Amino acid sequence: MSSDVYDLTIIGAGPSGLFATFYAGLRQMKTKLIDALEQPGGQVAVLYPEKYIYDVPGYSKILAKELVKGLVEQAFQYKPTVVLGERVTSLRKNDGVFELVTDRGTKHLSKAVLVAAGVGAFSPNKLEAQGAADYEGKGVYYFVKDKSIFKDKSLLIVGGGDSAVDWALNIKDTAKKITLVHRRDVFRAHEGSVAELMKSNVEVKLFYEVKSVSGDGAKVTQAVIFDNRSKAETTLDVDAILVNIGFRADLGPIKDWGLQIDGREIRANGRMETNIPGVYVAGDIAGPHDGVKLNLIATGYAQAALAVNVAKAFVDPNSKIFPGHSSEMKK
Repeated sequence: MSSDVYDLTIIGAGPSGLFATFYAGLRQMKTKLIDALEQPGGQVAVLYPEKYIYDVPGYSKILAKELVKGLVEQAFQYKPTVVLGERVTSLRKNDGVFELVTDRGTKHLSKAVLVAAGVGAFSPNKLEAQGAADYEGKGVYYFVKDKSIFKDKSLLIVGGGDSAVDWALNIKDTAKKITLVHRRDVFRAHEGSVAELMKSNVEVKLFYEVKSVSGDGAKVTQAVIFDNRSKAETTLDVDAILVNIGFRADLGPIKDWGLQIDGREIRANGRMETNIPGVYVAGDIAGPHDGVKLNLIATGYAQAALAVNVAKAFVDPNSKIFPGHSSEMKK
């Protein structure tokens, strides 16, 4: 057991958790950051480190891995205690102190807790086309660690959300040819990105789905796609298939902590307070019941700042929720 009692323990080292860690340090809180992954950055670092992000304030675009690098540098400057590779499995309060137990049997003690766990545990929705499972890792990809693997390759991208569209734009000058298929004519991506896609050299085929995937046993060589209106089929010669058709998320043990949960979100008020005094929430996992839900990094930053400042006043009632602008604060 860690006998040290921290002012604030942050669960989740994604963008919201990292910014919260920085802000807690700025407020001179004794801070601990815990994440189940072996590296900070959360979903951004694991799913699309090589993808550009376009909606982060201060950048026209920034590679996800560069954003994580900057957030880590910012977050760690106040020397928080960082625990990676441990999943918090239970949370309870004893004598005014929260006790957090992880899957390694470690107990962490804290006066306040901020849950910034993103969407929880996540896994990609798999392509159900014939043969796709046989070539997973042999040309069928769900994650991209290094986009150079697509250099001079014929690439098929499946999906119509931000990930599919952004990857198409990111890789269009790396791959020899990109075909993007989407099962309908309405995208779930940002309008500006879709407009750029339609002007690019990416071949976009709407109302198309993948029927089958085949290869030589060692790698993918072909994919059969079909028009879901006419059922007409087309065979494509491909070197790789990138599937971006969403993810399944599971809150896991968080569901048993006594928090008020709606679907996959923890309910919170405008102060990012949950139904348990001293427990706060920020980021994609937050469900503000009196506000608008936007799963954006920028929104997560704001929620993290709100949560930390309110938590500071909870831990130290003599402090102010708003201490002034950072340019006015002494480090």
